[in-house]
Amino acid sequence: MTRPRPIHRLLAPVLAATFGLALTAAAEARDGLAGPYLAARLASQNADYASAADFFTRAIAADPTNAAFLQDAIIAEVGRGAMDRAILKAQLLDQLDAKSQIADMVVLTDLAQRGDFAGAIAALDAGRSSGALVDQLYRAWALVGQGQMSDATAQFDAVAASRGLQSFGLYHKALALAAAGDFEGAEQIFSGEAGGPLRATRRGIVAHVEILSQLERNSTAIELIDKIVGTGDAEFSAMRDRLAAGETLPFTVVTSPGDGVAEVYLTVASAMQGDAADINTLAFARMAEYLRPKDAEAILLGAQILEAQGQYDLAIETYARVERSDPAFAMAELGRADALISAGQTEAAIEALRQLARAEPDRPDIWSALGDTFRREERYAEAARAYDAAIASFKTTNEAQWPVYYTRGIANEREKNWDAAEADFRKALELKPDQPQVLNYLGYSYLEMNTRLDEAMGMIERAVAARPDDGAIVDSLGWALYRMGRYPDSVTQMEQAVELMPVDPVINDHLGDVYWAVGRKREAEFQWRRALSFDPEEKEAVRIRRKLEAGLDAVLEEEGAPPLKSVDAAAANH
Repeated sequence: MTRPRPIHRLLAPVLAATFGLALTAAAEARDGLAGPYLAARLASQNADYASAADFFTRAIAADPTNAAFLQDAIIAEVGRGAMDRAILKAQLLDQLDAKSQIADMVVLTDLAQRGDFAGAIAALDAGRSSGALVDQLYRAWALVGQGQMSDATAQFDAVAASRGLQSFGLYHKALALAAAGDFEGAEQIFSGEAGGPLRATRRGIVAHVEILSQLERNSTAIELIDKIVGTGDAEFSAMRDRLAAGETLPFTVVTSPGDGVAEVYLTVASAMQGDAADINTLAFARMAEYLRPKDAEAILLGAQILEAQGQYDLAIETYARVERSDPAFAMAELGRADALISAGQTEAAIEALRQLARAEPDRPDIWSALGDTFRREERYAEAARAYDAAIASFKTTNEAQWPVYYTRGIANEREKNWDAAEADFRKALELKPDQPQVLNYLGYSYLEMNTRLDEAMGMIERAVAARPDDGAIVDSLGWALYRMGRYPDSVTQMEQAVELMPVDPVINDHLGDVYWAVGRKREAEFQWRRALSFDPEEKEAVRIRRKLEAGLDAVLEEEGAPPLKSVDAAAANH
């Protein structure tokens, strides 16, 4: 399957011109006239759709003929997922005879939701538009809704004939044929016999598998899953099991013309994700969900965009709309847990992950997510137990498992269970021998224990070679050189580390120690003061203050550590 030209290059400029939350000149002129408008503007700039919608509604109540207020209110209502309110505001905007692409899209979505495809075609003919590509695919599905399959097929073919859009036209044509029961025709498109082949999207693979099953070709469908998806995906594993048991899978991707329009929106949203303004992508995802309220893919896409925008409450609410019976429920709960953590509701996230782990105890990704959450909260014993459960649920051993051993190693190391931690780090390196994070962590741990210094140096040098711009890893190399008494060499590495991570308290503290070791004591004191200003852990802060009072030599003597070498001896050691 091949990838078409990036769709965002064709759509984003058109959509961004009218979907963005930047206000028009007419609205700008009202800056000093209405508190609700100013509050709405600020909320809009922060992508706070709920507040923006509420404030714009109040502004509209004061000035109901202001088209700019109505358009921005529609955008905010769509952003927060209140499509019914967006539809009402679009109807009000119509009464003002104002042109707005977002309002057009809302009206067209409403027509599709009501099954009024004759009205939809008339609206397109009258000039309503959601963008050229969307309009063409929407029209084709509206023709399907009118029972005009030949005309619809010709419309899909016209899209496929457009430069860079072949896959979009063919994909929707295949779905329309399958929805009409022509599985042979749909399969010819998916297999590349009638144009194509199509790019391997998740949705496309599901459709192709279901089509093959309808054609009594379950074994071919299983081969397709094994080749493209492999193992480890819960939804496809469930499909594979049903196919292997001889079950004929129903065709579910598109079951009606309205579903087809929703699929148009989702296709465009998925193609634009990460490349167009978030409100553009979110608008398509929201409207796809409005047409298919149980569509997990549309729900997840919308939630992920909201989370990326920092709208955690809306993201949490959106993730929660995926039904427990849906194969994507676990993915949605993992996303909801992340959003809860970002919103400062860590205990709620832990409880959600615990419930999910109890429901699906054989999912290592769930246990690992729970372990990561405990580890970030410095609840290391609980983290280690969660990682234990993750590792116990591994069916086979593979390279992708290294992060679980690595993170369990960190939890064990913080619990002062060094033997177990070392074994975990070694296992992670066995699975992925040159992983720089593991090499750095294990090498640095050896440095702190003043043991295996040559091996530690080798590990850290390999880590730096892999990630020369990682300040923490460069710091480890500088610290290794310091531990080995090579102070002049250490200065060079430590200064580079501070350039890479200038506000890190540990790295600034280390640079202070290295400056002291080469006799640059004023600079050392300056770096220690900088380290204190960056809020180090209290134990380290106490040690830094003591160094400022008495000097590094006195602190080392108090700690029973070996004294520093002379600068001449350090240079000779090099």
